[in-house]
Amino acid sequence: MTFTDENIHDIIASGQPVMIDFWATWCGPCVGMAPSIDAVAKEYEGRVVVGKYNIDEESDLTAKYRIMSIPTILTFKNGEKTDLRLVGAQSIEKLRETLDALLAK
Repeated sequence: MTFTDENIHDIIASGQPVMIDFWATWCGPCVGMAPSIDAVAKEYEGRVVVGKYNIDEESDLTAKYRIMSIPTILTFKNGEKTDLRLVGAQSIEKLRETLDALLAK
């Protein structure tokens, strides 16, 4: 899923568990992680909304959550940001571990 400034606020407010991958096309580690993000999005479909937020095209969340380096992954549940935050390239196993922790909260 592609998150935009137009849709992300409603998605977070829905209360569903959400994982946001902050990325950019020029970021090598971000591009390298894309297949893993897509894989967990399919794997956790119906349980967690997983998507990408392009920091070059969108800015609301980048400023609000002070995203200073990418890739950065933030998670939300019940409309609130959780303490589960990943910075830098991550393995698919780490993404799954984070999603499982988010669902357990």
